[in-house]
Amino acid sequence: MTTRDLVVKFFFILFLLFISVSASSAKKSFKPKEPCKHIVLYYHDTLFNGTDVANATSAAATNATNLGDFKFGMLVVFDDPMTKDNHLLSSPVARAQGFYFYDMKSTYTAWFAFTLIFNSTEHKGTLNIMGADLMTLETRDFSVVGGTGDFFMARGIATIHTDTFQGDYYFRLKMDIKLYECY
Repeated sequence: MTTRDLVVKFFFILFLLFISVSASSAKKSFKPKEPCKHIVLYYHDTLFNGTDVANATSAAATNATNLGDFKFGMLVVFDDPMTKDNHLLSSPVARAQGFYFYDMKSTYTAWFAFTLIFNSTEHKGTLNIMGADLMTLETRDFSVVGGTGDFFMARGIATIHTDTFQGDYYFRLKMDIKLYECY
């Protein structure tokens, strides 16, 4: 074996060692960490039924399409109160403003996109949230994709659970919001 062959083998072994160290350090960086902020809120949605103007917080912007029995195509726009407890008449700590639409013909699912607008002594700013609501599951995750003010560029998960459902015109979601990027 020549000196040249030894040098090539040495650098090849050094290269393999470098790759294995890089791969093991990359695995360590993907471990989940504790959230930097954690908030639990209740989302109250009261759909306008044609007569209850004073209490409605959402309205159908388009009707269902009659393609199936699951409101497929119905778009709802909302400005819903967010409270710290599950009581509808508690003082809101934020407003959820956005929309959802029913997006499957074969089961109840919806897709949400909204902004939580905070203006209280505890928090000021916004959180932008979006995701699929697979209503047949007990809990669902929405993505927190950004924010402003106290939540500047926040990233995280909003885990939702249907707390109550009263026919077509009122439902309440418990939202467990965990932010993993806070600035």
